[in-house]
Amino acid sequence: MDITRSASRPTRKASSDWFTGDVWQDPIIEAPEPARLRALKVHFAPGARTAWHTHPLGQTIYITSGTGLVGLRGQAPQVIRAGDTVFFAPNEEHWHGAAPETAMEHIAMQEAEDGRVADWLEQVSDADYTRTPE
Repeated sequence: MDITRSASRPTRKASSDWFTGDVWQDPIIEAPEPARLRALKVHFAPGARTAWHTHPLGQTIYITSGTGLVGLRGQAPQVIRAGDTVFFAPNEEHWHGAAPETAMEHIAMQEAEDGRVADWLEQVSDADYTRTPE
């Protein structure tokens, strides 16, 4: 058993290489091998979002507060709200973030494959972000 005290995991600002806008991350777990689980609590300010990305073993996000958007390549975004769960299949190009006028927070859960949890692509364009949601 390993207990990680909350004070030992400081909140960190997400990298502008992979996010647009103000995004804050609170680590939850990076389990040691052979376990693969990685989890973060992520807070997106209104309008903030990830870049396009994929996960080698997929990703699950659980929305804990607010309203946000999720998008797949070539499709209009969909609205997500507190209590929703979204699963992205392995290697599915996607993005997620807050709605334009509302903050959103989620728990992101993914597994590492050979130490890798995500492959980051280009930033989500304003045209993709502001496309009328389904």
